[in-house]
Amino acid sequence: MSAPTTRPPAAGPGPEPEELLVPRAGVPALTHVLPAVASALGVDVPDGAAARTLLGLPTARRACVVLVDGLGHLNLAERGGHAPFLRSLLASSQALLSTFPSTTATAVAAFGTGRGPGATGMLGYTVRVPSTGRLGNLVSWTEMPPPGQWQPHPTVFEHLVAAGVRVTSVGPARFHGSGLTGAALRGATYAPAEGLGQRVDTVVRALREPGLTYLYWHDVDKTGHHHGWGSWQWGEALAELDAELGRLARSLPRDTLLVVTADHGMVDVDPARRRDVGTDPALGAQVATTGGEPRALHLHVEQGADPEDVAARWRDTLGEDAVVRTREQAVDAGWFGPVEPRVTPVIGDVVVAMTGAATVVDSRTQSSASIALRGVHGSLTAREMLVPLLVLA
Repeated sequence: MSAPTTRPPAAGPGPEPEELLVPRAGVPALTHVLPAVASALGVDVPDGAAARTLLGLPTARRACVVLVDGLGHLNLAERGGHAPFLRSLLASSQALLSTFPSTTATAVAAFGTGRGPGATGMLGYTVRVPSTGRLGNLVSWTEMPPPGQWQPHPTVFEHLVAAGVRVTSVGPARFHGSGLTGAALRGATYAPAEGLGQRVDTVVRALREPGLTYLYWHDVDKTGHHHGWGSWQWGEALAELDAELGRLARSLPRDTLLVVTADHGMVDVDPARRRDVGTDPALGAQVATTGGEPRALHLHVEQGADPEDVAARWRDTLGEDAVVRTREQAVDAGWFGPVEPRVTPVIGDVVVAMTGAATVVDSRTQSSASIALRGVHGSLTAREMLVPLLVLA
């Protein structure tokens, strides 16, 4: 298979869902959202003015930024019949590029810091921690060093608070003080709220005063994982989201900038195209640890093994179902953005991006429930990489 394209999302109909998209400088991306909003609020943050110009955001006294877990741009466009409010904003919207891997921990850290995964070290659902050699989980933050040690760059929220802006983060109580929040979104005052209606009400109260309020919602992603984004259940989750965001838009003060985006999209996978590192001798040979997730894998090879040999064997085995690169090739291709030296050993010796509806799992480390998920994400396809930027001012 040829190398993934690096051109930005096209105007008009846009890229095909199977087209592969790699983050690159100058292309509107999830990393630009919070710096652009900060600039719109009159705060100078790194790259904020350029990001605001790129995204075309107007000035504002207060802003609400909503991040919907799992709401890909193409997923929304194709299921827009369930979302009249969001669909009404699509015509004037643009698609942004997520991160690679296109997964929550990686993308939310890029969103929160304005930096790519090569700087944050947030490189997938699981990562190999160099100091221990064990797999750490970036969502549950198990087997991980302290968040500020793993991800030391300041967040956009911290820049805003230092400038005197009131910043409130609205999400579930279990996220308050979590490792992922500490790594990606630290600095805001946390306002716990569980149901979506309760979160909308909390946002409206917070924005009675000028500042920035951030709202996170997870149910679209959760439903997609269990039932697939093409399911009726996903349509219902989208409809619930749409109704509450429409109410939010009607309830906000007139001088509020409302921005709705997402961390990644989703594909529905084919169980017949699922392979298992734990049972497939060709895939398991000389692979000591498998990090990442079934659509984007970091392979750490056994001591003395040649990554080129492992990569060649995976290419031969997976064929058109994957793009396989050594660490050096993936870094040179810009898959992770600029990579800091401390992050380099976190990247797999071999990196695998799945295509089509294929996945590679590892039954040695993954639960049967996670292996059986219907909807997944993480790779470079347009359906996974494109997220919406919906703006109402």
